[in-house]
Amino acid sequence: MGDQIDLFGSEPSRDPGRRGRQRAAPSPQPEPDAGLRADAPLASRLRPRRFEDLVGQSQVVETLRSLAESGHLPNVVLWGPPGSGKTTLAAILAEATGSRFVTLSAVTSGVADLRRAVAEARELRRAGRRTVLFVDELHRFNKAQQDAILPHAEDGTLTLIGATTENPSFEVIAPLLSRSRVFRLEALGREELEQVARRGLAEIGAEIDEDALAGLLEAARGDARVVLNALEAALALSGGGTITTAAVERAMQDRHLLYDRAGDMHYDIVSALIKSVRGSDPDAAVYWLARMLEAGEDPNFVARRLVILASEDVGLADPAALSVAVAAQQAAHFVGLPEALFPLTEAALYLARAPKSNSAGTAYGAAREAIHETGNLPVPLHLRNAVTGLMRSMGYGRDYRYAHDFPGGTVEQQHLPDELRGRRFYEPNPRDR
Repeated sequence: MGDQIDLFGSEPSRDPGRRGRQRAAPSPQPEPDAGLRADAPLASRLRPRRFEDLVGQSQVVETLRSLAESGHLPNVVLWGPPGSGKTTLAAILAEATGSRFVTLSAVTSGVADLRRAVAEARELRRAGRRTVLFVDELHRFNKAQQDAILPHAEDGTLTLIGATTENPSFEVIAPLLSRSRVFRLEALGREELEQVARRGLAEIGAEIDEDALAGLLEAARGDARVVLNALEAALALSGGGTITTAAVERAMQDRHLLYDRAGDMHYDIVSALIKSVRGSDPDAAVYWLARMLEAGEDPNFVARRLVILASEDVGLADPAALSVAVAAQQAAHFVGLPEALFPLTEAALYLARAPKSNSAGTAYGAAREAIHETGNLPVPLHLRNAVTGLMRSMGYGRDYRYAHDFPGGTVEQQHLPDELRGRRFYEPNPRDR
């Protein structure tokens, strides 16, 4: 315990020689109202300051507004994609509750910043004023840092508002999550993004071609910040005239696909691929497949999902589907990208068009349930191999009926333990071959 760092007390050093060295300065806080200056980015100048100015997220906003106006704002985790308004909403909540708003970025802030924020919040609390500590990218804080915030958020020294693009169930420690309310923000829709764009155009005094606006809204992928930043850049590229489609395309450059191979979007898109194949929708199947590959997903991961689909959802309705999927996996591994898209697409379309049966999975599930119910039942004597004389004398293999000695190669005899005699696990699907 001697090397453990107390985030809000003294910080022992392992090296006595370090005591005379100057400690690193805390990360600087943003200048108040810097985003309102004329030279600030458009997205900063247009950041809403009131609930009435917010675009989208109406249900979440109304709930949080009611909590703020009641004077009992809880610790909050705002979970949503980039540009959905997490930072803006946090600042408005602080303003609505008359609290001091302190922002930290989990990417750049460290021990000194956390210690200072808590010490200042404690002093302000004695003076009768509350503090809202906004932690951007909360999921970037490690467990020890999240643990350090916990007691101060719990005892009311400060109110925590954390923002994260990742699923907080996996990225925020359970004790902190249990003391907070999680609100899910969604990417803005097309109409909401258009409201944001119209505000931006009015602010910069510019006009835009309708085709250019449509392209901008499509490329922004629900991110209001992208819309405003692109508008500002496109105006500069247009030389101050009407913003054209060409200017928007130049401003946007490569349209980034929102896809994190370790994050929430990854699992959402994988789920969409699986459900599209299972639902026999070849168009959706190839779309989600392309979304994954174009965003840089490992083709071997995609191939594994297709192999699982072939046995789990197509199954005995088309036993050849497993061969197709395994061949696609081998081909994709052999040739690599970009050519791997051909066997993977072929397999995805084949599986989507194939008849479906999940009888294999349900049969296994029924057998597993019986095992959990009955435990390790003995193998019937007639099914055991009699490899020694002692075993034969004990009845091993006695009265076993060899199937190939009977017409059709089938024979009626008991193959299950006595306690499960006559139990059915496999229920044939009408589509099974």
